[in-house]
Amino acid sequence: MSLLEYKGYQGTIEIEDNILFGHVLGLKNTIISYEGNNINELKTDFQNGIEKIVK
Repeated sequence: MSLLEYKGYQGTIEIEDNILFGHVLGLKNTIISYEGNNINELKTDFQNGIEKIVK
């Protein structure tokens, strides 16, 4: 399985109906999901989700 990594967090990469999506692993009581039409959009949405909890 391929994973995204950013600031010590890891997230899955999945595809369905030509849309990339995933969720951050290892979080308790928090769900961060992200999506994109290509890998760059997916990475950006993943990183933005991490930034919201790292503040």
